[in-house]
Amino acid sequence: MATAATIALIGGTALAAGLCLRPKVLRSRSWRATVTPLASIIGSGFLVVGPILADTAGSWAWLAMVALCSIGYLYGAAIRQNILFIQPHLHELPAGAAQIEQLSDLALALSYFISVAYYLNLFAAFGLRIAGIEDPGAIRIVATVAIAIIGAIGFRGGLAALERLEVGAVGIKLSVIGGLLASLAVAYGLAITHHSTLSAPGNKSPLQALQIILGLVILVQGFETSRYLGEKYDAATRQRTMRRAQWISSAIYLLFVFMLTHLFRDDLKPIGGETQIIDMLRPLSAAAAPLLIIAALASQSSAAIADMNGAGGLLKEATGKRIPVALGNLATAMVAIAITWSADIFEIITYASKAFVGYYGLQSFQAARSSWDHRSYGRTVLFAGGVVLAVCIIIFAVPADA
Repeated sequence: MATAATIALIGGTALAAGLCLRPKVLRSRSWRATVTPLASIIGSGFLVVGPILADTAGSWAWLAMVALCSIGYLYGAAIRQNILFIQPHLHELPAGAAQIEQLSDLALALSYFISVAYYLNLFAAFGLRIAGIEDPGAIRIVATVAIAIIGAIGFRGGLAALERLEVGAVGIKLSVIGGLLASLAVAYGLAITHHSTLSAPGNKSPLQALQIILGLVILVQGFETSRYLGEKYDAATRQRTMRRAQWISSAIYLLFVFMLTHLFRDDLKPIGGETQIIDMLRPLSAAAAPLLIIAALASQSSAAIADMNGAGGLLKEATGKRIPVALGNLATAMVAIAITWSADIFEIITYASKAFVGYYGLQSFQAARSSWDHRSYGRTVLFAGGVVLAVCIIIFAVPADA
């Protein structure tokens, strides 16, 4: 199995790289608009989602992933509704609706500041682990340098400069993911042929599993960045490319989780962090570990860039264009550096997750209100359900390592 899987891994990575890193693709305006939400949705998610869901739901992990992607798509639909009906009329909103927008902007800004620091601390941890360095101080120093560099580029060049970095990083990440999916498909096919696939229960009770799954909406977060790219893309482009990013990421997540949890049940262990995925895939191919590290570095950097882009656009919108995107990027970098040195990112990431869900809940309320105003009662009920779901997540969700 290892030989065939290795050939598929290398061949799939090369093929995906040929598609994703073509100059025509990298220059495509539509692809650039897709990359920002896609980079954030597939941030650290594809590295941690397999081990977490396998531990939580066992062989039913793929079904849990369907639920998460569906929740993400529901909130994505709410954001798309607001791009069309709320964002163009921000200065004309009634007082109550305007206050809701301000609250949601505050929740999202807090989430972005934390997520940029979180992603680049993980970037530093993975990068230093190559050299066998796990010192928290060293990780903070490297993370600070990375945040400062990205912040400086974003300050000097704004959205366009960050996009150039982001498109290449996402291309590398998608290339590795393509190779992993090809390798997993070969291994899964061989397992079916030899009748060696098994089923396994998760390690959590049904209630615990539900609470953990509710707390994993953060793994499919990132689509909302499209709303704050209005400086460069019109509403129709942002709606279309956000939808495309959600479909691409959902396909990747579902295929990855389905094949992973059916192949490596004997290797499941209690959740131990992002690097557990390397142990799970080691039987697949010796080439899996280095490619995963490359993908991890690309995913953390591209996700951080995407969220810094979103934060810069958000600060511009929230301040009535008094703070330009470039200055918003610099401010985001400064706050992310402060968080890196003043707090343990892993302790507060749960609060960031709930802040994102709080934002989605507020945006769902806005979408329900605008749908009611446009006599679209079915969408009103749908988005009202998103509000109720957000409240349930904030109250009942627990961290994956609980």
